[in-house]
This record gives sequence, C-alpha cells and structure tokens, in this order.
Amino acid sequence: MPFACAFKQQYGKQFCVTDCPASAPCGIFEYVRVERPEDIPSADPLAVDVALLDMNHGWPNLGHDSLVHAVMDASCEAIEALEGAGLRVRVLSFDVRRSGLLPEAPGPRFSVYVGTGGPGHIDPRRNDGVATEAQGVRENPEWEAPAFRLFDAIQEDENAALVGVCHTFGVLCRWSGAAQPVLRSPEKGKCTGVLENVLSESAREHPWFRHFAAKLGAEGRLRVVENRLFDLIPPPDGLPGTVQAIGWETLGVGGVRGEALTMLEFARDRGGIVPRVFAVNHHPEIVDRYRQVMILSQKRDRGEVSEEWYRERLEILTGSLPDEDVDQRLHLTSDFTLLGPLRFHLFRQIRERVESRGRWTGLHESRVLQAVAGESVGVKRTAEVF
Repeated sequence: MPFACAFKQQYGKQFCVTDCPASAPCGIFEYVRVERPEDIPSADPLAVDVALLDMNHGWPNLGHDSLVHAVMDASCEAIEALEGAGLRVRVLSFDVRRSGLLPEAPGPRFSVYVGTGGPGHIDPRRNDGVATEAQGVRENPEWEAPAFRLFDAIQEDENAALVGVCHTFGVLCRWSGAAQPVLRSPEKGKCTGVLENVLSESAREHPWFRHFAAKLGAEGRLRVVENRLFDLIPPPDGLPGTVQAIGWETLGVGGVRGEALTMLEFARDRGGIVPRVFAVNHHPEIVDRYRQVMILSQKRDRGEVSEEWYRERLEILTGSLPDEDVDQRLHLTSDFTLLGPLRFHLFRQIRERVESRGRWTGLHESRVLQAVAGESVGVKRTAEVF
C-alpha cells in the first residue's frame, strides 16, 4: 500500500506501537493534550504544530488515538528532514465540545487541522443528555460559532488544510449548509461495522479521486468502517457553492446508492489536485486492525472502557469481515480519504518550515502524488498524470 509505514513493513505491525523512532525520547514527535487555556504550549519555531479537533466530548474511543498515530506515522517518514533542521512535529489535541477550546486560525503556527468523530447529535443544541440521539451527552453549544469562524478562515487560506471524519463531517455539513443530519430510521438501524460506500460520478473525474476510482473498478464501491446514528442528507436544490460530493452510502453491501452523503470536498489545494478541506462520514483512521485490537485491549485492561463498549468495537474490528481482502480494501480507502491528503499537507508544511531555515529537506509533498499515480511515474511526469 502507498502509505504503509516502512518500519511496520520491515519489523511487523506491532513495532510502531511500542518502538516508533518518531516518538522515542528526543524523537521528532510530541503529543500535547489541551483541556484548559493554560495547557496550550507557546509557539515554538522548532515545532511544526498540527491541530487536532477532538469532538469526542470526553467519551472513550479509538479514533482519536488512531488519528494521532496517523500524524506520527507521517512524521516518521520525514525523520531525516526534521532531524536535519532540528525540528519536530507536535500534535495539539483541543477538547472542543466539552471544554470549548479551539486552535487559532491559520497562520505562522497552524496550517494543518484534523477533526475526529464523536457521540451525540450533530447539532449541539440537541444534546440534552436525555434524548436517545444525544447518547448521554449534555453539551454547551457555545463552541460552534467560533468553530464555524475557524472553518471560514481555513477555507479562505489556500495554505491551510482540514481533514475530518465522522462527527466533524457532520459539523462541516452544518457549517456549509451542504447537508442536514437525520436520525437513521428503525428500518435502517445504527450504521455500524465494515460496510460499503460508492464514489460519485464527479469523483471519477476528480484529479485525486480518479486514481481511487481506477483501483475500485467500474462500480466505484469502497469498503468503510462505520459507527454512526445519523445520515447527512443534502438539500433538494443541490449542494452549495463549490462543495463537491465525493461519496454516497449504499443500502447494504452490494445494494443501490442511498440518499445520504458520506464524503465531501469543500476546497482543493492551490495546485488543484489534492483535497484541502475534506471530510468523510466513516472512520478511515481505523485501518490497522492489529493495532486497533491491541489498543482496545489496553483500554479495557486499564479500566478505561466498559466490557460492553469493548465487545461492540471488537466485533466491528474482527467479526464483520465479509471478504478475504477486506483489510487491503479498507487500507485503500484510508490511503485516499485520509492518509494521502494528510501526508501531502503535512509534508508541505514540513518542507516549507525547513526551507525557511535555509536548509534543503530532501522531502517534497509530490512524493504523495507519485505514490497515488504509481511508482513508475517520475517527478517530471507527476503534473502530467494529474
């Protein structure tokens, strides 16, 4: 796969759980949790800061840690460039919905933002702690307006990027007016397990997703990990502005296309190729089942989660595998809908920071485009292929 960690390939999947060189003492990766204003570290010219928007409202989950690992894995690929310039990548995880904390707008400090999934209704005003769709969440909605202003700033800044999953997808739909959350009917039930989406017609002509479509075949069906209560339904008069539909639900594996949107592009990078503000209503961060089961077991052993919570997610990870090649197909989905765009924008930020220090990186974001287009494509031909 294009975006599998080289250390995992060489030493096995367990290597990066305990021995990742990026997170070793004096390594090039750091994680900081932000639950109070005083938790925010000062800007550091030697730190390439990535803002993680934690939408989990304090609920136990696998997705948050998996997104942190995704940034760490990408940073690991850039060790040589980072060490050569004395830099490190630092993830700042902001407790958005529970603590009302958000990172600053794009600028010298932040240009890469990542948004997580989370429980409850997409509209924070509907989370009263009692209604079924609130899932026990009682929420102060005051974070939403500043979050929408942050999204405005990211969209307007061609050097900034935001990649989001699940709950963040729904919040971006509310921000943009692209879709409204609708509680899934009893006939549909909760959307959970290894399921299927289908690419839109416009995705087949998209300079990034057309390579995904070519790998999926004529029907454009992709495998996804889902765990959600809501469908996001577009308005009857179509999507607003430049928002582009990339994926839709299917009514069961092999079923017809449904009415719910599952992937949206809100902005593209300045080269017109890679999604820059993009989100999905599934969990592409849940890609390495070996690692996920290990993390899940650790959470149970530490008493962080209930046995019921553990069993439900263990079933998603191990019990819903309808095809022999499902792991490869899930990884392909993750490559195109999370790992590839994340690497592209993070590598660009690292390269520009290193070059601003008068050094040559040996790293360029175009390597992501080459990986997607195929190893046989040289640097000079990358623009032609895309």
